[in-house]
Amino acid sequence: MCDTCGCGKPDGFIIHDPNHTHSQGSDHIHEHDHTHPHTHDHPHEHDHPHKKVIDLNIDILSQNNITAGMNRRFFEGRKVLCLNMVSSPGSGKTTVLEKTISHLIPSKKIYVIEGDQQTLLDADRIEKAGAPSLQINTGQCCHLDARMIESALKKLYPEANSILFIENVGNLVCPAMFDLGEYKRILVASVTEGIDKPLKYPNMFETSHLCIINKSDLLPHVDFSTEEFMKNARLINHHLEFITLSAKTEEGMNLWYDWILSQNII
Repeated sequence: MCDTCGCGKPDGFIIHDPNHTHSQGSDHIHEHDHTHPHTHDHPHEHDHPHKKVIDLNIDILSQNNITAGMNRRFFEGRKVLCLNMVSSPGSGKTTVLEKTISHLIPSKKIYVIEGDQQTLLDADRIEKAGAPSLQINTGQCCHLDARMIESALKKLYPEANSILFIENVGNLVCPAMFDLGEYKRILVASVTEGIDKPLKYPNMFETSHLCIINKSDLLPHVDFSTEEFMKNARLINHHLEFITLSAKTEEGMNLWYDWILSQNII
């Protein structure tokens, strides 16, 4: 469930192993308690209904952040480079990952957690590319959260000195609010989306570390200025890095591979 949009139920997710036909998480993974009851009171809630909503929203995100911190300590302890891939639907995240796996798998152990509302389609593609994966079907929920990742880690359990990619649900709004415990957040945009995307969805650009501008092979055919897009994005986040590439033709992909291998954790 999101901070304000109210999508779905927070427990309504299922984890699938694409190598098996049955669900691997239909018990909704209540493996330990995250209730964290408050010892202090919240006076006057009956007089101010809006305050109750605000308190609930804060509690949702605070519980998520606690679990995200646990995930982050797990990654740091095992020297796992965790990259959270976020984007609009259809930006080409999965194709970028397929090419990345094929290029890096000889020298690096790679794992992938896939997030979609339904189907195993992307997890199947990742498995064919050569990386172990788990599919989290979020149902009515429009993002992954830290508890979903914690549950998936108990099944996938990436080995030390490996790379874990999390392909988040295609959505530029809700995933921006939920820390998963990742080392870096990678925003994949495409040249078909328009130069005003950073201005329309500032939170996602503000919380990302690297922006991949994908589908550069289409630049001659669309009304898109890479320079104007980056200018708008830097108005939101002047620390944001950029790589322009085409996952289809692989032009610029070496810049992405080099960026991954330059991260200090690996």
